[in-house]
Amino acid sequence: MVKAGIIRCQQTEDMCPADADFKAAREGRGAFKETGAVEIVGFVSCGGCPGKRAVPRAKLMVERGAEVIAFASCISKGNPIEFPCPFFNKMRDAVIKKVGPGIRILEWTH
Repeated sequence: MVKAGIIRCQQTEDMCPADADFKAAREGRGAFKETGAVEIVGFVSCGGCPGKRAVPRAKLMVERGAEVIAFASCISKGNPIEFPCPFFNKMRDAVIKKVGPGIRILEWTH
C-alpha cells in the first residue's frame, strides 16, 4: 500500500476534523483515485500563513516513509471556508523542490 502524508490549512483546524480527507485516502477516492487507497503516515498543518512550515514538515513525512504528499482540499480549494490559500502555489513549489522528483504531489484530497 502506498504511504501518504497530508498537509492541511492551519486556519481551518478548528472547523474541520479532516474526516473527508481520511475517508478519501482510506477508500482511494478523490485525488487518491490516482494512487488507490493509501496508508496515512502523517497529517500536519502548514504551520500558518504563509505556509513555510509545510516544507520541513513534508520532508519529515517523506523521511518517515511517505511516497505521496497531498495538500488537503482546504488549502487548494478553500473547503470549508470557501477561500483557497493565496500561498498555495508557492508552498506547493517549495515542497516539490524540497522532497524531490520521486515523491508524488497531490494538490487536493476530496
